[in-house]
Amino acid sequence: MLLLGCIKEVNDFELVISLPNGLTGFVPLTQISDAYSKLLSTQVTQGELLEDLNSLSDMYSPGMLVRCIVTSVEKGADGRRSIKLSINPKNVNKGLNASALTSGMLLSGFVSSAEDHGYLIDIGVSGTHAFLPRQNAQNYIKAVNRGSDLKIGQSLNCIIEEVKNKGRVVRLSVDRSQVAASIATEQQNWTLSNLLPGLVVKARVQKVAPPGISVTFLSSFTGTVDFMHVDPEKSMNYSPNQVVKACILSVHPTSKVVRLTLRQAFLHPGGSPKQLSGDRIGAVVEESTVKDFHKHFGAVFELDDGTLAFARLKHLSKSRKSFKPAAFKTGCKHKCRIIDYSLMDEMCILSLKHQIIEARFLQYQDVHTGDVVQAKVLALKPIGMQVKVTDGIRGLVPSMHLAEVILKQPEKKYNIGDEVRCRVLECNPAEKKLFLTLKKTLVRSKLPILSSYQDAEPGLITHGFVVCAREFGCIVKFYNDVKGLVPRNELSSEPIPCPDKIFHEGQVVKVMVLKCEPQQERLLLSFRLSGRPAPEGKGDYTPKKKQDAKYLAGEIVDVKVLKKKENGLEVSILEDEGNVIASLPTVYLSDFVTNCNLLWHCLQEGDVLPRVMCLSTNRDRITLCRKPALISAVQEEQVVRSFSEIQPGMLLAGYVRNVMPFGVFVEFPFGVTGLAPKVNMSDKFVTDTKDHFVVGQTVIAKVVSTDEEKQRVLLNLKVSECSSGDSAAESFSLLSQYFKEMEEIRNLLRRRGESGLAQGLCDLLPGKELQLVVQDVEKDGSALFSGSCVRGLTVTATRYHLGGKNIVPGEKTKGLVLHVDAVTSKVYVSLREELLKK
Repeated sequence: MLLLGCIKEVNDFELVISLPNGLTGFVPLTQISDAYSKLLSTQVTQGELLEDLNSLSDMYSPGMLVRCIVTSVEKGADGRRSIKLSINPKNVNKGLNASALTSGMLLSGFVSSAEDHGYLIDIGVSGTHAFLPRQNAQNYIKAVNRGSDLKIGQSLNCIIEEVKNKGRVVRLSVDRSQVAASIATEQQNWTLSNLLPGLVVKARVQKVAPPGISVTFLSSFTGTVDFMHVDPEKSMNYSPNQVVKACILSVHPTSKVVRLTLRQAFLHPGGSPKQLSGDRIGAVVEESTVKDFHKHFGAVFELDDGTLAFARLKHLSKSRKSFKPAAFKTGCKHKCRIIDYSLMDEMCILSLKHQIIEARFLQYQDVHTGDVVQAKVLALKPIGMQVKVTDGIRGLVPSMHLAEVILKQPEKKYNIGDEVRCRVLECNPAEKKLFLTLKKTLVRSKLPILSSYQDAEPGLITHGFVVCAREFGCIVKFYNDVKGLVPRNELSSEPIPCPDKIFHEGQVVKVMVLKCEPQQERLLLSFRLSGRPAPEGKGDYTPKKKQDAKYLAGEIVDVKVLKKKENGLEVSILEDEGNVIASLPTVYLSDFVTNCNLLWHCLQEGDVLPRVMCLSTNRDRITLCRKPALISAVQEEQVVRSFSEIQPGMLLAGYVRNVMPFGVFVEFPFGVTGLAPKVNMSDKFVTDTKDHFVVGQTVIAKVVSTDEEKQRVLLNLKVSECSSGDSAAESFSLLSQYFKEMEEIRNLLRRRGESGLAQGLCDLLPGKELQLVVQDVEKDGSALFSGSCVRGLTVTATRYHLGGKNIVPGEKTKGLVLHVDAVTSKVYVSLREELLKK
């Protein structure tokens, strides 16, 4: 069966293809083209990398449309069917012969070799040599390949320009405008035997019915447009004899049934369908409305944002017996979860099953380092144990992590099908790789998880495992491949002559962080946890004289910057003649996360900051805060000074103290803290808590409940729940404060007489129109620009903000400033006409 598909994922050894009607297929590395397979074989035989052999990710990207043929449908061990595909033109175009080739035909071709004057293209037609002249490929190379030559195995949409010697020689073009405008015609002599998916045709509507629309095309062919592929903007507003543009989706080899689509994204060959934001998959929609129910297929729903989605029959209820068709009448509302997105149908795929809606993990992105999970043993192999976390999530427990000690015969301890409790060591969603541990000490550990060098603060005590013991000491590994050195003198309070005889590979140890250099990824550790002085960095300030705790939380003071440190400022309080030293952390410089680093970069030693609030005093250490929201809350007495004052329903200004996988801890002025669980963090579905909040971020929290006995406070951070009523006034107030701070930063730069680069940044205000020159177009569709007004700056526009313009390097254009990041000297612009006109 021939199908039009869209690349969903590009892996090392296969392409994952989105197929019509929510199906997914897989193209193995060996089913790209004959020339590419030959290169693979040569590399395997020679045992060394070939310069001409490019990886799949170098040639293919998500969103590309490809013609496929089904090679097999295999049933896996879990009962699921796997659709194997080929995009090799020898298989896809096997219905074509040399005599059938005519000018204007649109075919799939794959680069076979690069010659002096052009490229040989494999179109899969026996006895035909297809040639793409170099001059015909130049524009494509500039726009798509960013100037680099076409690669062997690269897929192209080709237009036949000329046919010679009865089809034995054809000249091709890959001009994108020609490809996009191509339409299959009767003159091209297409037949049901060689008809290809991806061809755009003019079709005439024959009959309009709820399951779909019947059409005729190319004079005598008939086809069907099912309900998922009518143009959503026109819905079913079609009438008999109406002429429409349609794209062929599939051709059945025996029944010759042809299915087509009327969706706009497919009516211009070479384009790509709409993609869905990654954070939308996994979201739970409380109320989705039934638009249509098709008893043999499933139901179409309208989601809360107005988009359409589809749920197959098996996902409408727990089982066939419990399914009730009456519950899916038009207008009925249901709770559901988005489990996937079909690129070929431009629709979200839903499930109404309770167990899926409530599932903790749906995709690899939901799994976080340090999570404790239940898994089922699938297989035992020399490298470790393969486990299943959910139907779609598999992982590996390396042999070192099967137990506290390395097992010589793991099959005596574990059986296939056993349930095991693991902890996530590392998760790479992009590559769908998950590594876990079964070491009980790590799984049960209550100590902090060390998963990045940035988290390795001096004094932190945590669990790790030994990966190497030598005469110089031990190398200890943690989560996400973070590792550090325990030097020989830090192994014990007593000398250890031979560390490799005391410590063994895989041994779980408790360590203390002594020093960390995150940028160099250097970590110094110690096994000596007690009886040592405070580690470096735990006492960042040095008072000029012993400080009395006379500055209480909530007091407003003026300060002078003494020293800039990596995580903040060391300041002196002017009211005490500069004798009292205090700390002003970077994250407390502003209510706006982006402005905190900006202010830190702009402030210099000797600068005076007025109206700074004392946040806390701890063992003579004074911590200050410059957040207007907190200062205002204290001055207006919109705060609680003790646990006894907290009441459910209160709205309080605070700041994020810690971000954990299960929620966010928020601290308020005067030291009261509370927890916002994951479900109460955002109006959107929260996959990774760190994607929503950062430490130090200002928040408005609503008190949900209190537990006086345990002194616990539960909070809600959802914007919909934390508004005082006049949300418009609150929003304008925040915007006003943000622009006020930005003006303050510009004034700091101007007063200081900064370099021309800094002055240029000061003059670039949002809304300013710039004259730009296109420098480059990136793989993801974004573009880089230059110009006399932005010398030394990085100017970029995302694919969305190019506004659909097909720009090329060297082209002059106008851009509107959206945002200026002074820290990175980056300017974000838009080329969208609707913004430029304003």
